[in-house]
Amino acid sequence: MRSLVVGAALFAGWVVSADEPRRAPSGNASVRGKAGSSEIVITTTNRLAGAIHSLTWGGKEFIDSHDHGRQLQSAASFDRAAAGEFWAERYNPTEAGSRADGTGEKTSSRLLRLRAEGAELKTTTQMAFWLAPGEKSFGRPALNDKVLSDHLVAKRVRIGHKALAHAIEYEVTFSVPKGERHTYAQFEALTGYMPPEFASFWTFRPDSGKLEELSDGPGEQEFPVVFATESKTHAMGVFSPDQPSNGYKTAGYGRFRFKEEKVVKWNCVFRVRNDKGIAADEYRFRMFIAVGTLEDVKRTLAALTQEFAGR
Repeated sequence: MRSLVVGAALFAGWVVSADEPRRAPSGNASVRGKAGSSEIVITTTNRLAGAIHSLTWGGKEFIDSHDHGRQLQSAASFDRAAAGEFWAERYNPTEAGSRADGTGEKTSSRLLRLRAEGAELKTTTQMAFWLAPGEKSFGRPALNDKVLSDHLVAKRVRIGHKALAHAIEYEVTFSVPKGERHTYAQFEALTGYMPPEFASFWTFRPDSGKLEELSDGPGEQEFPVVFATESKTHAMGVFSPDQPSNGYKTAGYGRFRFKEEKVVKWNCVFRVRNDKGIAADEYRFRMFIAVGTLEDVKRTLAALTQEFAGR
């Protein structure tokens, strides 16, 4: 992995203290950019503390925004240096809010800053834990003792990258606070929950520049993932020049199909392990989302992998 810990803020003034007093900004915003015959339009809401509620292109919605977990958003998980099995949801700061927020109109996360201008969106959010104290995930109790964490996530999202109109540049910085003890951190730097009509799973193979069909898994593998409609007229893929994490060469890009919930999910995941303790610092990840037809997405991923080859 090429970029992980940075000592300074990713965006000057955008990674702020969770204790810094300020009036809450509005989380309702949108940015847009031309991509082929249509526009990519990204929308955030107060309900989700600035997490992305909607992404549309070519007359279709790409995000299945249902509760406070199904969005285009970021989250992190930590082990609290606890012995035994690691279970991500037990200590799981989440950008959009908590499990208890459900389908309601309020979030337990706290939006600190938001700016939307033209094709660029910037936000900083103090993340709520996914589980409230005393709640369980598949019988495993929460490790947190409060609802609102001290963990921050800042993002910069820009539609278009150089000559690539179908690319969305997505930079995320997680701020891990002092005073916590962890030996393992799992950063779901970005995940996208999509409607079930995006039923075709693909991987992009940088060595050949081609797409190959991908099984349902579930789980991670090492190549960028793409979800598409059966007609191939609408697709979304993810790529990061920062993959893979050290020690996790065959992981990083996940895919999941939840048939009962009628939703599909991809993610881009990074991991840090240190038996002496995970440093309280800022952890930065750079990713790109490709949106358009399946052919648009393939061409965009090919150009991105070529741009960052050898870095």
